[in-house]
Amino acid sequence: MAAGLAILAMVGLSGCNATANAGGKATATRSAAAAPATSSTPTPTTPAVSWVTDPKDESTAVPVSTRVTAKTEHGDLTSVSMTYKSKKGNVVPAEGWLESGVWTAKDLLEPGVTYTLKMNATDEAGDKTTREQTFTTQDLTLDDQIAVTVTPGDGQVVGIGMPVIVTFDLPVKDRATFEKHMKVTSSPAQAGSWYWLSDREVHWRPKSYWQPGTKVHVEANLNGVPAGNGRYGQWTRTSDFTVGRSVIAKVNLKTDMMDVYISGKKVRTIPVTGGRPGLETRSGVKVIMAKVTNIVMKAETIGFRKGDKNWYEDTPVKYALQLTHSGEFLHTAPWSVASQGRANVSHGCTGMSDANGAWVYQNFKIGDVVETTGTKKPMTMGNGYADWNLGWASYQKGSAL
Repeated sequence: MAAGLAILAMVGLSGCNATANAGGKATATRSAAAAPATSSTPTPTTPAVSWVTDPKDESTAVPVSTRVTAKTEHGDLTSVSMTYKSKKGNVVPAEGWLESGVWTAKDLLEPGVTYTLKMNATDEAGDKTTREQTFTTQDLTLDDQIAVTVTPGDGQVVGIGMPVIVTFDLPVKDRATFEKHMKVTSSPAQAGSWYWLSDREVHWRPKSYWQPGTKVHVEANLNGVPAGNGRYGQWTRTSDFTVGRSVIAKVNLKTDMMDVYISGKKVRTIPVTGGRPGLETRSGVKVIMAKVTNIVMKAETIGFRKGDKNWYEDTPVKYALQLTHSGEFLHTAPWSVASQGRANVSHGCTGMSDANGAWVYQNFKIGDVVETTGTKKPMTMGNGYADWNLGWASYQKGSAL
């Protein structure tokens, strides 16, 4: 019995600490180990940041027409970087911007490469967190991609009649989508319109001739843009060019004289000869397309063979300015000086003396204007830079939008 009481006493003391008070009595207090494990106010849990991206992580065959976006839920997106490894092994950064919690890529995608997306955010408690994702884009052959060229080129100084020209190496079926991704701006601003000559060429011109001194910026943001028929734009192209002084030549083929106006003032009158009967020079507004020296003109290039009535021997020409695709030039023609200012004897070009031709070559540039009158043969769209031969309302109808 005494042993049992001793065991009970030990058990009773095991859950308490005994201390002596001033009167020598023992009091017991509950130890920390035996404290209850429950609480009346539970500890809150911070939700994990959720990453929302398009495309999703580890996606494959992503269309190049995709514009990548990234955002978060249960947190604030603070920064994003995106890169891809080119087929040459170079790491190429892709630009974008973060606005209202959403990061958006500036450009569409390159084909057949892997992109890496690195994102940083803070959760609702203010703690930083990061995430890295990858995706791979669809493969495309060269036949699936349309190369883009913009004229005038970067840094050029051109005349007041120069249109913006965008050409494609393969047909564009979806012209409207392509046109939405092309833009021309200028300072000072001038209203203008696109005009599709074909599914491989589109022009833009202002309503009236460019103002001299205008700075022009062209953007053809076509990389990855769907062109229809399973094809996409291959490149993004930009160009910044300047419009130079106003130069206009007014050719009258009834009087066979050409008046040249520079910055609005007539500075020279030049005797010329135009196309003979049956080979008349075209009337209308022409724009200088190219300047060349020391060329050889061949009858075969305008459809004549040896033995034909209008065939001629290969003829060296010192100075020539191209006006049409069909073969019209302003050029030196010393062999016809006796007819210049008197009669039209050429095969369709506008000829002048060597001295006058040298002056014209020196003072004219690509994009300057030649306004020809006096014949019944008209200029036609597509034959050179013939954009100014359409009225404004008709030109605007050439837009796909």
